[in-house]
Amino acid sequence: YHSLGHKSLARWCRRLWALPARAAAASPSPPAGASPGSGALNPFDRRLKRKQKNWAALQAEPAKCDYLREEVGGRIADRVFDVARTFPLALDVGSGRGYIAQHLTKETVEKLIQVDIAENALKNAVESEIPTVRVVADEEFLPFKEDTFDLVVSSLSLHWVNDLPKAFKEIHQVLKPDGVFIGAMFGGDTLYELRCSLQLAELEREGGFSPHVSPFTAVADLGHLLARAGFNTLTVDTDEIQVNYPGLFEVMEDLQGMGESNCSWNRKPLLHRETMLAAAAIYQEMYGNGDGSVPATFQIYYMIGWKYHESQAKPAQRGSATVSFGDLAKIEGLLKRGKK
Repeated sequence: YHSLGHKSLARWCRRLWALPARAAAASPSPPAGASPGSGALNPFDRRLKRKQKNWAALQAEPAKCDYLREEVGGRIADRVFDVARTFPLALDVGSGRGYIAQHLTKETVEKLIQVDIAENALKNAVESEIPTVRVVADEEFLPFKEDTFDLVVSSLSLHWVNDLPKAFKEIHQVLKPDGVFIGAMFGGDTLYELRCSLQLAELEREGGFSPHVSPFTAVADLGHLLARAGFNTLTVDTDEIQVNYPGLFEVMEDLQGMGESNCSWNRKPLLHRETMLAAAAIYQEMYGNGDGSVPATFQIYYMIGWKYHESQAKPAQRGSATVSFGDLAKIEGLLKRGKK
């Protein structure tokens, strides 16, 4: 650790952890007794994730750690408002305590169904003015008929599904033609400061390292997965939210309060005290702010995709243009002369 400069270490860590989803294929298979899924790789223990989210929802002050989810939920709601229409029936996939619904209005969404694997999160949902039905179900196995919803939203939930292509197909299937999916999920650079600090501390104290933060999808793969699921008129953009904490232990405490603790099958169940203390010191030295706090970066991928309908605008056929770019350049030249 001390033989490399801090900047080169940070670059190395970011390259190592900002890997595409297919890099997770190197992960070990789930232990015996784990659900094999539909032939896809299952990196996550979904039963453990359900327990983590249920535990977080039952804390004395569950809203204390909801600041990130509420912020992203508001940004998704803004994207819903940008679509100039009213949605008679909407679905929130992985709704948690209802972080999107609290920002929406009944003039935009007339009725909402919230789905989550954690029943405690649904029981303690934030109140909304929209008539709401809550259903305990898995994001990968939506219990709804085809062509049911005018709008599907999802916020910071899909990064925990084992089969993301299947989840996208399920969402596409339950949408009505000309329906829209608007979602957000964590991206590959999320928590790179925490990853690097833990990894370097383990290398220094234990001679090796294990993953402590789950693998994330790369933005380059996201558009392809949505297109494969049948969505068109795609929009994918990224954003970063940086939150400052007193130290590494506060970062990990808030992640637990969010229900965002690691649930990978190949996670290390225990971190030694000396390793944790070393990681906290490395975090502070490499990334610490001038006031003694440390930053934690959350990269967010926002996605919008539409289900095909014949009324949607179609691109003109190749070669159907009646004006060439050369002619446009001439027109621009004439306009400039006219101004003179």
